Amino acid sequence: MTDQGRAWMTDDYAALATTAAAVLAVEASPHVDRWREQHHMDREFWLRLGELGLLCCGVPAQWGGGGGTVVHDYVVLDALVRAGISPASMQVHNVVVPHYITSYGTDEQKRRWLPRMAAGDAIGALAMTEPDTGSDVQAIRTRARRDGDSYVISGAKTFITNGSVADVIIVAATTDPALRGRGIGLFVVETAQCQGFSVDRVLKKLGQHESDTAELSFDEVRVAAANRLGEEGAGFAMLMGQLPAERLLVAVTATAAIERAVELATRYANERHAFGKPLIAQQHVKFELAECATHARVARVFLDSCIAKLLAGELDETTVSMAKWWFAELEGQVVDRCLQLFGGYGYMDEFPIARLYAAARAQRIYGGSSEIMKEVIGRTLVDPARGATA
Repeated sequence: MTDQGRAWMTDDYAALATTAAAVLAVEASPHVDRWREQHHMDREFWLRLGELGLLCCGVPAQWGGGGGTVVHDYVVLDALVRAGISPASMQVHNVVVPHYITSYGTDEQKRRWLPRMAAGDAIGALAMTEPDTGSDVQAIRTRARRDGDSYVISGAKTFITNGSVADVIIVAATTDPALRGRGIGLFVVETAQCQGFSVDRVLKKLGQHESDTAELSFDEVRVAAANRLGEEGAGFAMLMGQLPAERLLVAVTATAAIERAVELATRYANERHAFGKPLIAQQHVKFELAECATHARVARVFLDSCIAKLLAGELDETTVSMAKWWFAELEGQVVDRCLQLFGGYGYMDEFPIARLYAAARAQRIYGGSSEIMKEVIGRTLVDPARGATA
């Protein structure tokens, strides 16, 4: 993470970026190919990151975390992308799951789960998406039936990052389907020796192979009422409340990927010779890289603005929706143009640019598709006085 012109990039963030880069070069990069084959990172890697303080940096120190802000976690994610590692697993574990628990959990719940997550001893996942529901969260069918001091959960989830390796899963389920969003609750399922919980299969994805993505089943899974986050029926509001920080994850990792792609392509264009001279000597190549480098610079300025707003508590839904949509689309465009400069080598999985290309495609889908983001933005542009209808 370069720090040119960044008011938010304090010495603390800069030091963390340096540390994360050094740690990943030793603890992660040599193992990436194997992780991609097995579709998940080693448990020892999680424990090592926990030992070195690179997990749950934004969780308060009293609950075992780093005592920083969510931006500390963003810095670690940026470093992962630059080290050639898909950040998806860490996005969920470092940002998504712990911030639900810190925001909505009781002190007892925080004591139970957060220190283990920060240590890498418990991996987190969020089970929201279902086979028949994607962006329409209010239509989820997984049912949580109250039974005395417990809830009994039944249903199926899909596209769950960390699903096959998670120890702590936040499950979105409805206590009353007729209430739609007002009937959704969030329940923490601890998978160890959990009767009725199963991993149906680990899905084969286009990219991001270092992280597992799984289908999960809950067959009469019984969890204590004490495992519910917040009030019954408040789950949808909680899900919506966490979206700004979660959607900004895409902007953070997209910017890192864009800058990484430009760096890789520029280096290759200077080293590779064609027709008796370096590729960079070709005017078309220079122009392509000039445009991509400019896109990268503009993206960085927009991201810095969003991070500054987030830290000030001023990041609104419209702005973060613009960021999520724009960064995801730009990442795909820039990485594609950079890959083209590699010729046939760009299509080989062993080249980092090919992995960036495959990983980028999902950014336009998860966390709210590009179409949903434009719908959110568009609603703010409608003049109520004109009586526009959907």
